[in-house]
Amino acid sequence: MFGGITIELVRWSYSRRKMVRGYFDKFPNTIFYFRRIRRYYILYTLDWQPDDPEVTKEDRDQMQVLINEALGREKEYRKRKSRSI
Repeated sequence: MFGGITIELVRWSYSRRKMVRGYFDKFPNTIFYFRRIRRYYILYTLDWQPDDPEVTKEDRDQMQVLINEALGREKEYRKRKSRSI
């Protein structure tokens, strides 16, 4: 589905209102913050660490799918208006 390397969601936790934190195996030192927009979550910001690889658009898209699947919002995410496919 996405390139050669797959990313796995290690864990997630609530951060504050309408936000969750995501931790991924490809980026062990970086914390990703997802914000709820309508009925799904998008990557809002991140605390990137120089020890981790650079985050690409494909990585971002895959992480958004994974976090929405984990939170039961995949259907809403796939139906969003802004999708490019």
